[in-house]
Amino acid sequence: MMIENIKMPQLGESVTEGTISTWLVKVGDRVNKYDPLAEVMTDKVNAEVPSSFSGVIKELIANEGETLAVGEIICTIEVEGASSEVAATTIEETKPAEKAALVAPAQTPVAAAPVQTIAKTDESGKVRFSPAVLRLAQENNLDLSLIPGTGNEGRVTRKDVLNAIANGVPQAAPAPVAVEAPAQPVVAQTAPAAQVATAPTAAPAPVIPTAVGDIEIPVTGVRKAIASNMLRSKHEAPHAWMMIEVDVTNLVNYRNSLKDSFKKKEGFSLTFFAFFVKAVAQALKEYPMINSMWAGDKIIQKKDINLSIAVATDDALFVPVIKNADEKTIKGIAREITELATKVRTGKLKSDEMQGGTFTVNNTGSFGSVQSAGIINYPQAAILQIESIVKRPAVVNGMIGVRDMVNLCLSLDHRVLDGFICGKFLGRVKEILENTTKENTNVY
Repeated sequence: MMIENIKMPQLGESVTEGTISTWLVKVGDRVNKYDPLAEVMTDKVNAEVPSSFSGVIKELIANEGETLAVGEIICTIEVEGASSEVAATTIEETKPAEKAALVAPAQTPVAAAPVQTIAKTDESGKVRFSPAVLRLAQENNLDLSLIPGTGNEGRVTRKDVLNAIANGVPQAAPAPVAVEAPAQPVVAQTAPAAQVATAPTAAPAPVIPTAVGDIEIPVTGVRKAIASNMLRSKHEAPHAWMMIEVDVTNLVNYRNSLKDSFKKKEGFSLTFFAFFVKAVAQALKEYPMINSMWAGDKIIQKKDINLSIAVATDDALFVPVIKNADEKTIKGIAREITELATKVRTGKLKSDEMQGGTFTVNNTGSFGSVQSAGIINYPQAAILQIESIVKRPAVVNGMIGVRDMVNLCLSLDHRVLDGFICGKFLGRVKEILENTTKENTNVY
């Protein structure tokens, strides 16, 4: 028999780790190739991890609720067709720390440290960290030896480093720390020197006393993933905020004149949101700098306009993507919004339907909000909140009248964007929306 490793897959282009939410198998179970082994959650999607082999589950290395970096081993499978000698060799290679302990059992014991083992070591005894952990620690001047690890065999995970950033940890001494980088290439994301030097350390989280009647709600893997991504966005991207007021009376009248016949003909609703998404896509094409991302020593201006749309469930938020939104009609966008929202709420959204977003549009107006400041969907450079359409008095041609008004609120990454270009972008979106009429706008 031969032992094969199943590793944490990369479930998205910017995903660096995943959390085992539920094991679908147990030790001793026989599985076929492509059978689901576990449900995994990331900050972008929930997915099942399929087996790459047919065989018997030998060991579940990761526990439910544990977060592992992409490429880390989550379980092993005993596969028929190989000798036991080969299998033993494979096991030894996957557990170098145990092998070292067997070779040198009489070594002088080391005094117990006040924290857990901080990382997995290789056969030379050198500490190894994942690229994501190394980058975060370097950007925030953190000493990894002071951070307790919660990963496999005490490994320090990215989540551990983010917790240290949020709750405080002693900063590293000026002398360099000897840490061996992983064998695979590491793409460094350079942070401004001033940012590293002045990175704030928050006070430890307070212990909150509970009283009779208080309810303690366990934090789910999805909620932890959302919290991690939001923390990263707020910590790394300097947020700025702008708002513009738009008179959408013409749009409201036009859409209301079409909605009944459209629903009867197409089988899905023609929402206001579809008009907003189309206007944003058109404006992004004219102001492509808004469709950019920060990449350390450079800014990447994305060619494709792929709009992420925020869709909420009772306990989570997902951001499926409308690909090449500038090439789609209002009808096509309305159809895609309906389909993606349905997939989110029925748990059928696929990983590739959440990939490649370049700008996010959030329909906060759907639950009555009139003004909000969204957190940027990292690594994008901006997010636009579409607020509620409300009737308000407004001055039109020197006269006061009741108009349908909406606020558009833009959060932007000030490393990439400035007020001038964002003001022009919002002004163009406003112009498109205010001129949405039967005469100059076609939904097909």
